[in-house]
Amino acid sequence: MAVDKVILAAPRGFCAGVEMAIKALTWMVRAFPAPVYCYHEIVHNKIVVERFQSLGVIFVDDINEVPEGSPIMLSAHGSAPEVVAKARKGKRFVVDAVCPLVTKVHHEVKVRSGKGHKIIYVGHQGHEEAIGTMAVAPSSTYRVESVDEVSKLPIFAEPVSLLAQTTLSHRDWSSILKAAQQRFPSLFLPGRSDLCFATTNRQGALLEIAEQCDSVIVIGSANSSNTRALERLAREVGCGKVLRVNHANEVPKTLIGVVGVTAGASAPEELVQEVISELAPVNGVEELNFVTEEEYFPPPRELRPLINAIGFFANLGFANSGVKSENEDRAIGASEVLTTLV
Repeated sequence: MAVDKVILAAPRGFCAGVEMAIKALTWMVRAFPAPVYCYHEIVHNKIVVERFQSLGVIFVDDINEVPEGSPIMLSAHGSAPEVVAKARKGKRFVVDAVCPLVTKVHHEVKVRSGKGHKIIYVGHQGHEEAIGTMAVAPSSTYRVESVDEVSKLPIFAEPVSLLAQTTLSHRDWSSILKAAQQRFPSLFLPGRSDLCFATTNRQGALLEIAEQCDSVIVIGSANSSNTRALERLAREVGCGKVLRVNHANEVPKTLIGVVGVTAGASAPEELVQEVISELAPVNGVEELNFVTEEEYFPPPRELRPLINAIGFFANLGFANSGVKSENEDRAIGASEVLTTLV
């Protein structure tokens, strides 16, 4: 390998929602004996999931697999209302780690369908976020993910709203938005975009570095929507060679010249550093900062009393002294937390 330089996109990697979810599941692992259950993968990243599995976390796709009385976390992607209701039965300790941005879309669906609207939802088939969102008003919601699918929608007598999966790329969204507005001139749009700021920022950062690179590496799992959006975007803007990797050992030895590196919102920083080490750029690493992110989502409300109790006992020497209280949660990064989960 003869890599001259690495250009590193910033921001990259964990978003505020992923930070919150990973730290929340870490609190549960510390507070309860194994097994702790999680409905769906906590985030779409193989490394993160395997790290928690090694500590006794069991990921399930059916609430019925969770024994009564067991602790369970609902994933960051959001869950259908009936799933949340079922989880809360059976004397389970339930923590809903849904991203607040997804909650906002769920609320939009509930309000608009309650006002008699038909909902056109732009989302990927089979994605957990899309499944959970559509379940809020299944009889009123129509999922699309292409301009062609918009053209095949029925003509609605009712008012029509357009909502979106938070992890869509702007390019995917904008083309469907245009088609939907042409088809439904009175289309309602939310006052604030459904698209996740972190997804948008990572795509903007990638565009900043793309033209300077001979090849681009996108770090993240194949089932991560925002990671695949980064990969598609790099190809669309003409990057000569685009690679998506889960691990540093997947980086080919044949790369040369200037290599751009970014990571999806579910990929930990440790993977980024391992990829850079594997690339071993002769002239080092240049980080280009597109925007500074300062967003922070506090722990799920169900966890806050427990976190403060754990922190109190830790300070008395009855638990791991590294455990901190809810007030200190913001200062701890999820990537830092992950490195302790071995």
